Amino acid sequence: MRREFKLPDVGEGLTEAEIVRWHVQPGDEVKVNQIVVEIETAKSIVELPIPWDGVVAELLAEEGQTVDVGVPVITVDTLEEAPPGEAKAEELVPNPPEEGAVEPGAHGSPAPKEERQAVLVGYGVKPGTTRRRPRKTPMPSNIPAPPVANPARTATPGAPPPAAEPEPEPEPRPAALAKPPVRKLAKDLGVDLTTLTGTGPQGTITREDVHRAAERETPAETRTETPEEERIPVKGVRKMTAQAMVASAFTAPHVTEFLQVDVTRTMEAVGRLRAMPDFAGVKVSPLLLVAKAVLVAAARYPMMNAAWDEAAQEIVVKRHVNLGIAAATPRGLLVPNIKNAHSLSLLDLARALNELAETARAGRTQPAEMSGGTITITNVGVFGVDAGTPILNPGESAILAFGQVRDMPWVVGGELAVRKVTTLAVSFDHRVVDGELGSLFLRDVGAMLEDPLHMLAWS
Repeated sequence: MRREFKLPDVGEGLTEAEIVRWHVQPGDEVKVNQIVVEIETAKSIVELPIPWDGVVAELLAEEGQTVDVGVPVITVDTLEEAPPGEAKAEELVPNPPEEGAVEPGAHGSPAPKEERQAVLVGYGVKPGTTRRRPRKTPMPSNIPAPPVANPARTATPGAPPPAAEPEPEPEPRPAALAKPPVRKLAKDLGVDLTTLTGTGPQGTITREDVHRAAERETPAETRTETPEEERIPVKGVRKMTAQAMVASAFTAPHVTEFLQVDVTRTMEAVGRLRAMPDFAGVKVSPLLLVAKAVLVAAARYPMMNAAWDEAAQEIVVKRHVNLGIAAATPRGLLVPNIKNAHSLSLLDLARALNELAETARAGRTQPAEMSGGTITITNVGVFGVDAGTPILNPGESAILAFGQVRDMPWVVGGELAVRKVTTLAVSFDHRVVDGELGSLFLRDVGAMLEDPLHMLAWS
């Protein structure tokens, strides 16, 4: 039987995703849990497995196309028979009914059972959300119209002439075959789908059909094509980041404080850690000790690791620390977090930072790895920047920016010396964190980076 695999909700309330790359083509044999497609959600690239054995019949979406959750993206011919009452995929394509036939579910006839779909654990759409609406099929043209009486023959002598018959109503146009994303695109561009001839499977109208129609209907003089500019669609990670930053900047009242710190001893400690056998094969950077300092300071000042609950009008103080690390990737800004970072040893924290960075650079960060963060670090120093005013990650109350470490003149013991210096900046939600608390947090992080022994004393 032929089965349709619908785009599942892979978490975080996904409503749509872009098809990035197909791993299979029509005619390919597939096995259960074989990866068949990569999709890009608003947060990450996700690989989707197929839940059946069989042969790929058709790819219903193209690479680069945005598809809504619940819309079929691939059909597979399997060896199993359809259970009684279950519709096969080829039966879902609307065909004109035979003469005298009645549409299923109409006039009291029994409707077919809801289409079933095998779903992997963690994927799928909630039952009842993908039920198909019956399509209105026009009356076949081969059915003769009922005879119309001749008024001249049936008129009664002496009676007034009969009123003129009303003009027959035009036959309704058949519904256009187009998927929900294509319908939305047509609505946005002002294109009437019923005037188009689809070039897709079974005459389905594609995005290209809609764009071509829009080009034809738009006067040439209104279309601007200038070589001096480029337009980039806002979607995926870029779209999610923009929405999150706007929501955060205009919801939480931000305050940012700055502190310059002599981190000469921290840089010496980094060198000593790199030489230790326990850290062989693990990348050790100054960010490791910055992260440890933030974890220790968050334990000393729990309100920095809290969140504002607008609906409940409560401050939620987290007893765990999911440490977010802002990562610049080819797909845009990602903020994955290290779960329960407060419970990790320094070596385990170093390994977690390495794994987080490698996964983000490879574009394999999953949505679950970016949810539930409690406090974040952004390392702007890797770009040669001293400081900035970071925007809070939504749902958090504090973010620390770590600037570049560079040689600067510094007063040590009353004398001028050249030291390793960095600039720290902390932004916090002033609804949750008072100025004094934010200052104490920043001061302690600076003190631990100036003398790493403070981490041992305060842990």
